[in-house]
Amino acid sequence: MPADAPSQPRGKDSEKDAALPSLDRLLASAHVVSLPMRVKFRGITQREALLLEGPLGWGEFCPFPEYGDAEASRWLAAAVEAGWQGFPAPLRHVIPVNATVPAVAADRVPAVLARFGRVDAVKIKVAERGQTLDDDAARVAAVRNALPHAAIRVDANGGWDVPTAVEALTRLSAVGLEYAEQPVPDIEGLAEVRRRLRAAGIPLLIAADESVRKEDDPLRVARAGAADLIVVKVAPLGGVRRALDIVAQAGLPAVVSSALDTSVGIRAGLALAAALPELPYACGLGTVSLLAADVTRDPLVADDGAIRLRDVTADAGLLEEFAAPAGRRDWWLDRLRRVHAALAAPAQV
Repeated sequence: MPADAPSQPRGKDSEKDAALPSLDRLLASAHVVSLPMRVKFRGITQREALLLEGPLGWGEFCPFPEYGDAEASRWLAAAVEAGWQGFPAPLRHVIPVNATVPAVAADRVPAVLARFGRVDAVKIKVAERGQTLDDDAARVAAVRNALPHAAIRVDANGGWDVPTAVEALTRLSAVGLEYAEQPVPDIEGLAEVRRRLRAAGIPLLIAADESVRKEDDPLRVARAGAADLIVVKVAPLGGVRRALDIVAQAGLPAVVSSALDTSVGIRAGLALAAALPELPYACGLGTVSLLAADVTRDPLVADDGAIRLRDVTADAGLLEEFAAPAGRRDWWLDRLRRVHAALAAPAQV
């Protein structure tokens, strides 16, 4: 095993979840941070996260504010897995990652790409509210001009309707796209976009993201034949082991991505990518480069298009430096109390 590889396994590698720690234990280990973004991403300029220190490492609880407690409970389950159960043994220790280009103006693309170093794949945000298809086309063209041989995928976050998605993807695919991620919000729409593109002779692959992680039944997209591949994120799916199970049951190729995590959350994403039987696509785990600060002195950022698997320890000085204001800390701790109660509640039969 390489000298810089993490010790494995951290905890028993089993399908059984570790017992949920008490609320008092979680509150005692909680640190709430607010990290500045380099550019606006997903509509935010500060990324807030609640970090938990468990006996086996650090976990991250950072569901976006608009998520309800039931949905956020999966994020807490993932944080508990990281800190109290540990991760499955890895099958690989080097994880290829893509660069991520937010919905910036085309002339800012070179500066964004420069922060990622050499990469072989790029994900580009499109369908941003307030922007036009011309804006998207210019951004995609700027990436293609900068990286003539890179694999390019676009992510609409469900921002189009079916006719707009077909028009947009027909135009954008002219530069050569690897796949389009969540062009429309619903599963039926994904299936229709996929059907219309194929009928038009455009063999563009369709990836499902929100239609996996935000559905009560994450396997419905596979049964509906609505996507060619799925995007899986550890926190929204409830942890590495649950994500592995979903990929296995879906029977579709998977791309591991992040939810705009700190390096603590990226560590969990790397654990998933390392444990998948197959890893056919570069992962969307290079998003620490979009943050202007992190919680560790040695961030998990890409080097030569990949990140080497290793453990992460939050730095006490950085936790203090980027501690969230008192009001926001109280908001997160109240949320932790509610979500812990939701996670601890008996399952409804």
